[in-house]
Amino acid sequence: MTGHEIDLAIEDGRWEAAVPALESLVRRAVEAGLAIAPELPDGPVEVSIVLTDDATIRDLNRTWRGKDKPTNVLSFPAAPQPRHAGAALPLGDVVLAYETLVRESAEQSKPLQNHLAHLLVHGTLHCLGQDHETGEAEAEAMETLEVAALAALGIPDPYA
Repeated sequence: MTGHEIDLAIEDGRWEAAVPALESLVRRAVEAGLAIAPELPDGPVEVSIVLTDDATIRDLNRTWRGKDKPTNVLSFPAAPQPRHAGAALPLGDVVLAYETLVRESAEQSKPLQNHLAHLLVHGTLHCLGQDHETGEAEAEAMETLEVAALAALGIPDPYA
C-alpha cells in the first residue's frame, strides 16, 4: 500500500457500464504513473480523477485553454504548496471525456480500458510536471515513461 490518495468522481454513468472494474483500473493506472515518475515528491500524494462527458470537457477546454472543442483528457496540476503533517500532497486533477475516449478507442482499434489507462497515466504525469508540448525531446521522454507504466500494467505500447 502506497498511502497515495486517488479520488474518483464519476460524472457520467456510461463509464461504469463500459469499463469492467473501473475503480480498480483507475487506481492501478494512476499508481503506475506515479511509480514511473522521475520526480515524485516524498510521502503520499493525492490525485483527483473526474470521468465526465464531452460537453463538460469542452467547457473546461474552452475556459482554460481557449479551445472550443472536446478533448480526451485535461490535466490541472495543483499549485506548489507545503506538505501538511499527515496529509497527502495534492498533485492535481485529471478529467477524461467519455465520448471522445470511446471514439478514439474504436478509431485506433484499442480496448477502451487500455486507452483509458493510457490517458490516466498521461494525465498523472502532467500533474507531476511532465510536458510533451514544449519540445520533441520532452515529448519522447514522456512517451517513454507512459510506455513503461503501461507495460507494468500489461498494456501494449499505445504508440506502436
